[in-house]
Amino acid sequence: MSKDKLEKLKSIFTTMDKALIAYSGGIDSTLVAKVAYDVLGDKAVAITAVSPSLLPEELDEAQDQAQFIGINHEMIVTEEMDNPNYTSNPVNRCYFCKSELHDKLRAIALKRGYPYVIDGVNYDDLQDYRPGIEAAKERKVRSPLAEVKISKLEVREITKLLNLPWWDKPSQPCLSSRFPYGEEITINKLHRVGRAEIYLRNLGYLNLRVRSQGDTAKIELLPQQIATFVNEVDLPKLVNYFQELGFTYVTLDLEGYSSGKLNRVINHSSSDDLVLR
Repeated sequence: MSKDKLEKLKSIFTTMDKALIAYSGGIDSTLVAKVAYDVLGDKAVAITAVSPSLLPEELDEAQDQAQFIGINHEMIVTEEMDNPNYTSNPVNRCYFCKSELHDKLRAIALKRGYPYVIDGVNYDDLQDYRPGIEAAKERKVRSPLAEVKISKLEVREITKLLNLPWWDKPSQPCLSSRFPYGEEITINKLHRVGRAEIYLRNLGYLNLRVRSQGDTAKIELLPQQIATFVNEVDLPKLVNYFQELGFTYVTLDLEGYSSGKLNRVINHSSSDDLVLR
């Protein structure tokens, strides 16, 4: 099944003369970049948006992966942090982020004569609450993974099939996703969340989130790792480091890591109260 979908994915790019890839370095957009390069060669270019919501380590990985693939890789600076509709953190925050990104990518594509802007949205993303998808659709961005109905699991299977060493790379959405809707996002808050997560990664915990709620850092780990974490990590040292970053309190979520957990509020709140346009 994965081989068949890979061939269908390739066939989409055979219909294109040139393509510009919105490339975050995540496993989805990296697969798209790989297939685009395999089909189009130098007529495919991957562009990464650089902003305070992207960890420097994630940018380094994106550069390394692009070099491994061979695709032309460029970076642009996006300025969503200048938009109060974004920093006020409504439930459709991602709409404003993707609007900023794709407006800039579309301008580059038009200037250089690229008829297609491509993103890494997969089929599972269409089943979730993703307001950024609306912004992309409004700007005629294509999503080949979704078009071929490639799920997140199949993205990993195809990535492994192509012998790409990051097939099991954990998902790493932008750092703004660590804040409950309605809490203002600032550069300092993004920085402290990012450094806190890198601290935990360096301890060997890769699938995790550090949620920021006011002055409290709430650590989410895989449920099966919680006992080991409590028993083996130097907790006073960890707390001291987090407090040096600017957190007052450090807590551990006993439910464990769950992607999209902060979206639960959408089911209990009026969207008219939380959404800006």
